[in-house]
Amino acid sequence: MQYVSTRGHQPLGTFTDVLLSGLAPDGGLAMPERISTFSAAELERLRELPYVELAYEVMHPFISDIPEDDLRELLRRTYRAEVFGSEDITPLTALGDSGLYLLELSNGPSLAFKDMAMQFLGHAFEYVLEREDRRVNILGATSGDTGSAAEYAMLGKERVNVFMLSPQGRMSRFQQAQMYSLDEPNIFNIAVAGVFDDCQDLVKAVNADAEFKARYDIGAVNSINWGRVLAQAVYYFKGYFALNLPAGAEADFCVPSGNFGNVFAGYLAREMGLPVGRLIVASNENSVLHEFFSGGVYHVWPAERVAVTSSPSMDIGKASNFERFLYLMADADAGQVGTWWEEVAAGRPVDLRESAHWAAVQASGFAAGRSSHADRLATIRRVDTDFGRLIDPHTADGVLVGESFKRPGVPMVCLETALPAKFAETVREAVGREPARPARFAGIEERPRHFTELPNDAEALKAFIAEKLGEWAQ
Repeated sequence: MQYVSTRGHQPLGTFTDVLLSGLAPDGGLAMPERISTFSAAELERLRELPYVELAYEVMHPFISDIPEDDLRELLRRTYRAEVFGSEDITPLTALGDSGLYLLELSNGPSLAFKDMAMQFLGHAFEYVLEREDRRVNILGATSGDTGSAAEYAMLGKERVNVFMLSPQGRMSRFQQAQMYSLDEPNIFNIAVAGVFDDCQDLVKAVNADAEFKARYDIGAVNSINWGRVLAQAVYYFKGYFALNLPAGAEADFCVPSGNFGNVFAGYLAREMGLPVGRLIVASNENSVLHEFFSGGVYHVWPAERVAVTSSPSMDIGKASNFERFLYLMADADAGQVGTWWEEVAAGRPVDLRESAHWAAVQASGFAAGRSSHADRLATIRRVDTDFGRLIDPHTADGVLVGESFKRPGVPMVCLETALPAKFAETVREAVGREPARPARFAGIEERPRHFTELPNDAEALKAFIAEKLGEWAQ
């Protein structure tokens, strides 16, 4: 399987090439030259597979340059009960007889769904770098959960350094503590004066400097990394099969989303043949995606418009993975995508309302809803009272929106994105008690913090990286 750029159909190589490279040289994202599909009979064969075997079946058609035995071993190392808490890896829990289900994705090391893909990336990076006798410096941006998931996945990886940007003062105390309490020689936490989108733009600016990127071996683990999208597609298959539906019966999925990576993985699963009926995007007050799916116009929000909310991991005004979706809506017309993103770069909206592409969007199975702080509190309280289940504010966004789109007789699977312990302040406001947390995180907010403050400036960031890695460039 070969990969191309969403913007120029530029050949990008194989899976391991795009795994380490981040953005394409033309600024686009990696996409496979084709999407492999499963027949109805093949889906039935997958139904009873354990998670590791299911992951292999879903992922290997897109990974032609890792031998079968090696890929199976990487997946065995990744998806273990001792890492994710159970043999199921992603348990499915019914919320009473409501027809709503929680797909539990947050039982990994950092207590967020990002672990599902990031743990695989950690092992895959190590494998490829050892094979090629290389080192890589990961440059990433986080709105809260990607950072800790990436850092936990890369701890102790001798050939990997992590430079993680986060918006100063815009994560929960727990999220900050998870990252900043790490005092490891290969982890560099950077607090940026700005919002998440500023952090994301800095990552793109550094990647756009081809000489600097090559000199310092810059790679990426953000949701733009195709390896993450591919690994996340697996749990849609697992969640669907856990419903034990008749062959071909549909299930809907509701996904809290700001960067569009998690829900795009669901669309990939749908394109591969999984009977996903509708994919519902749940937004908070930062409703860029809701605006698009409701009205056909994608307009990036400026930093000053992005609100600070109680579901902070979705405080995003620019959905990085949305480009992949529009690429498919344009029938892989990379030239069209390049034109759209020229409009985005100029601060203008992408308006599809009068185009054939809007018809493709409307036929894609997507819908969207949004919620507020008051909605989150009420939903956390109600789910706790009615079902004895405590959920975090992002998952509450998903449950609220999922309920509003529930179709009679069709299961609605709501993706749990984090454990409530990560957002204790909001959960406490909703239910009046502290959420439980694993013992290893006791008192984490009081531990010493290790991070560097930087301005929202690409040159300052490059100077920081060069200073820390200067000896590598000799």
